[in-house]
Amino acid sequence: MSTYNTIAESNNFIVLDKYTKYAVVNEAAVVYQTEAALEREFIQDLTNQGYEYLTHLSSIDAMLGNVRVQLQALNNMQFSDSEWTRFVEEYLDKPSDNLVEKTRKIHDNYIYDFVFDEGHIQNIYLVDKKNIARNKVQVITQFT
Repeated sequence: MSTYNTIAESNNFIVLDKYTKYAVVNEAAVVYQTEAALEREFIQDLTNQGYEYLTHLSSIDAMLGNVRVQLQALNNMQFSDSEWTRFVEEYLDKPSDNLVEKTRKIHDNYIYDFVFDEGHIQNIYLVDKKNIARNKVQVITQFT
């Protein structure tokens, strides 16, 4: 047990010659985590929850290619190259949409009536909100 010498004492306070803050004695030392370490840990947590970790997506073109594959699987259909380009420009990544409008597509406007080149119309779902098990969750590292 440590011995402390009292320097001053009253009914309201005591002054000791040595004091160690309670938090320093009883709490773990503060450790700083780099952004890269935080990202790795977050990806690992998501992977443990069933997310598929995609390491090869490092550009917008690769990401759009993956979105095409996932939407085709979800909607049980195939886009031709011209149809995909039109779908992206008209709806998915419309140049005039801002961040709020793009986010709203996932929440409110997640079904798009798309007219294919041969003329038939089909609902294209971004997500299946009725049968959520049909949706696929993926995670990537951030890219520029």
